[in-house]
Amino acid sequence: MSATEVAAQPSGRTAGRLQTVVVIAVVAVVIGVAAILISGGGGETDGVTQVDLGSGAAAAAPLVGSVPPAFSGVTYDGKAVSLADYAGKPVWLTFGASWCPDCRNESADVQAAWEANKDKGLQVLGVFISEPAADIAGYAQRAGLTFPITVDQQEAVAAAYRTMGIPTHFFIGRDGKIRQVRIGALSREDMDKAIAGILD
Repeated sequence: MSATEVAAQPSGRTAGRLQTVVVIAVVAVVIGVAAILISGGGGETDGVTQVDLGSGAAAAAPLVGSVPPAFSGVTYDGKAVSLADYAGKPVWLTFGASWCPDCRNESADVQAAWEANKDKGLQVLGVFISEPAADIAGYAQRAGLTFPITVDQQEAVAAAYRTMGIPTHFFIGRDGKIRQVRIGALSREDMDKAIAGILD
């Protein structure tokens, strides 16, 4: 081998470094892909923040046309609340959390839609999951939310409704049956259409 050919060859140390960099890059890509697959796509996709309810989730989510599961609880400001309190009224039951970006993005529209329709009898009941009352209270004050929000820190209500992603919305008619279920953040137009469907 000539001196020129020897000079063109990478040294053993340089080749070793290059090989190490390539191996690290490949491993990083593999770990990244595995993390995405394990988390089901990263947790936040298409206006939905995924929720892991573990084995506590109901076998099946409530369906359109069915009566939603009964529940009772306490709002973040200490008031007792029960779905039965809303019998005979159109109810928008909305599951969310202050730590959920998609929920925060639509919260102002939820509040505005309720204010625009509460004189028509619309009731909005929030269920915030996986967080204490104090966190919900602080967020509600900052965001200007005045509809009642139930504390579901242990995810018992979310499990009964098999809420695997938030926000999730159940629109319940005066007859006590679910008229529509929407998963993911809603536009104000979508909210108005769903509300119109339960105000009859």
